Amino acid sequence: MAITALIIFSWTLIGIAMVVLSAYAVRHYYLAYSRMRIAHPRETNELVGFVMPRITVFIPMHNEERVARDVLQALVDCDYDWELLEVIPVNDRSTDGTRAIVDDFARRYPFIKPYHRAEGSGGKPAALVEATVNASGDIYLMFDADYVPGRAVLKMLTAPFLDPEIGAVMGRVVPHNIGDSLLSGLLSLERSAGYQSVQQARYNLGFTAQFGGTVGGVRAAALRAVGGWNPESLTEDTDLTFALLLNGWRTAYVNRAECYEEVPQDWGVRRRQLSRWVTGHTECLHNYWPDLVRARFLTRGEKWDAIFLLAMYLTAPIIVLGWLASLVLFFVPEAHAVPVLPIAMLIIGYQLFSNQATFLEIGVATLLDGTRLRALLMPLSLLNFFANTGAICNALRKFYWNRFWGSGGDGWYKTHRTRPGSDGQGFGLNQAPTGAARQSLNGLYHANNEGVGD
Repeated sequence: MAITALIIFSWTLIGIAMVVLSAYAVRHYYLAYSRMRIAHPRETNELVGFVMPRITVFIPMHNEERVARDVLQALVDCDYDWELLEVIPVNDRSTDGTRAIVDDFARRYPFIKPYHRAEGSGGKPAALVEATVNASGDIYLMFDADYVPGRAVLKMLTAPFLDPEIGAVMGRVVPHNIGDSLLSGLLSLERSAGYQSVQQARYNLGFTAQFGGTVGGVRAAALRAVGGWNPESLTEDTDLTFALLLNGWRTAYVNRAECYEEVPQDWGVRRRQLSRWVTGHTECLHNYWPDLVRARFLTRGEKWDAIFLLAMYLTAPIIVLGWLASLVLFFVPEAHAVPVLPIAMLIIGYQLFSNQATFLEIGVATLLDGTRLRALLMPLSLLNFFANTGAICNALRKFYWNRFWGSGGDGWYKTHRTRPGSDGQGFGLNQAPTGAARQSLNGLYHANNEGVGD
């Protein structure tokens, strides 16, 4: 009797896994196909140069002496009118040379106005809550400290706000250190697929682009309308995306607004970064899915897309459970009473169908980016897949354990920086960029290089 129950339970798990993962696969195929057939993606760059509002740029920093000069120098070199520009580096209790670097720039450039935190709760959301009080811009833009924005990015991110329905804008993230390790190369493929393929396709299809606080912006009035930043969230950007959506605001995506980041080069750093994302993202799922389902002004497609986006990390444990159920059925002799071969072929076919969907998105992105040689890394993406699956399952285990027992979850984790110390000769200044920054079709450094590609 127990064996029979185990067999039935295993077949049920496999059935659930096949349905859920096939649904996600169909979504990925649809987005990749839609991206390929977009001849002219939705752009707002033609609006650049008309009425440009006053903007405030926030740069949260905690012990960022390695990268602080680069992002600040890039903003100094931007083509936005300094009379309409305010840059607020938010120095959150740094114990290294970050404060000295920030103050040095503030002495030389009056539009740079540092905000130094000496107390209060840690983490980027808490720092933004305090710093926003001192902001004077109509539009707030945000960059992580290790990001280097292109010269025209500020205008590109600001232009969509001329549409009064736009509450937030997201730009594109491009790794600049793709040649530093195998992991950074694999993450460059992941970023390319996520932005060039998925974000652009979703935006053009009328779905909600996901706002990211690493290279994005929010309308000050919209932020106030939804109650400001959520300091309790580990992913304040995802939280804000759906708070804005449920209050009638739209989020735009600007694929040409490229900003160059430093992706993790070490699997341990990547695992901790992913753990924070999983925790915050899944928390947003629990907080917002009932309101998303009930929202009358959202179409059925918008609702399904939003739920799929928020629940995406739950596919990792579903995959693992499906694997375990398959092993049970393989090793339990009683399960072989049913015709195993046709069912095995069905499972193999479904796995091939599902797995190829993400590879298609990567292929589409590398084709559009003109980085075909980097596509040779695609088979090794399986390593990234297995590592991500383990990290996501562990993060979800801790999240639901803490949620069940009411204990505190993981705190804020700042991603470790590996860029060589910036002594005035950093990435954003006199050194030539490497990796995807050089390969970018639309980026800051394209004109200074002979060609584009690998």
